[in-house]
Amino acid sequence: MSAAELPAPVTTRPVGGGRRRPRAIVVFVTLTVLLLAIALLAATIGAAGIPLSRLWPALGLGAPADPATFARDQLVLWSIRIPRIAISAMIGALLAVSGTIMQGLFRNPLADPALVGVSSGGALAAAFTIVILDNAIAPNAAARAFELLPLSAFFGSLVTTLLLYRISSREGRTSVAIFLLSGLAIAALANAGIGLLIFMADDRQLRDITFWLLGSLGGATWSKATLLLPFLAASAAVMPFIARGLDVLVLGESEAFHSGINVERLKIICIVLVSAMTGAAVAICGVIGFIGIVVPHLLRLAIGPGHRMLLPASALFGAALLAFADTFARVLAAPAEIPVGILTATIGAPFFLYVLLRQRALVGS
Repeated sequence: MSAAELPAPVTTRPVGGGRRRPRAIVVFVTLTVLLLAIALLAATIGAAGIPLSRLWPALGLGAPADPATFARDQLVLWSIRIPRIAISAMIGALLAVSGTIMQGLFRNPLADPALVGVSSGGALAAAFTIVILDNAIAPNAAARAFELLPLSAFFGSLVTTLLLYRISSREGRTSVAIFLLSGLAIAALANAGIGLLIFMADDRQLRDITFWLLGSLGGATWSKATLLLPFLAASAAVMPFIARGLDVLVLGESEAFHSGINVERLKIICIVLVSAMTGAAVAICGVIGFIGIVVPHLLRLAIGPGHRMLLPASALFGAALLAFADTFARVLAAPAEIPVGILTATIGAPFFLYVLLRQRALVGS
């Protein structure tokens, strides 16, 4: 056979019209550096600013140059600022991973944890605690009602999850469509209950409900950060086991089943995990929206749709995004604080409309 008759060599091109995706190590190093840079920025700025020259001694990495300000810097840093940075990063990670899982489960880039009503259920329980329990207990113990907020919000999220699962499950099978639609209905009922409680609340209670519904990290403490750790650890442990199933589920439930995926078990794991993570976030900081939509969509454009990389990358990017938003909320109207939920909605709502219009254009073409 002559050289002219030999078959031409086969060349391979990366998927996406020749566009190369960044390697995993580059993505995770970049996101880690971004998170650390934002954490460092958040530690230095605020109503009580701590410049870098005083930050390192306060962290125990050098000798204090000014003993007069050293004690104040340590108090502000370790009692207020670092717990708040840790909680904002953990909640951002939980919300972003929840959004990524839901979008993979529903095969829809517009899916968000708030759609299933878990956030609304937790907010209703929190509003009930603020209004009803505050009036029922003795005046000298009024602070106890506020201390019960995380527990009551998590309990409301848990009850909502169990109710949704009961409605959407039949004969051991879970309908994702019924789960989503029943979640929208329960969210509407919960919002109606919140409206009634707002009507019954006095001025102080109305202010507490408003800040809870808008989302705020002002009450961050080390004990609350400790409460979030089990949920973060659970999500990290489950990610490797659901990544392949979510990838195959894009083709449809029937195709995923024939590929060896236990679809029903996958749906149950995802639903329970999303509900637990969202409920924990609502229990600590109130309702913060749009993190679960913005983060996974941006990362898909950068690293592709594979959940093996997308899930941990969403955790890092969500942590960095919410930590940055909370820092901006603290300094925008210092010494007052803007609820961080307002900022995330300001950024997320236009982005949601952009994704919606983009989906409409794709369907129209």
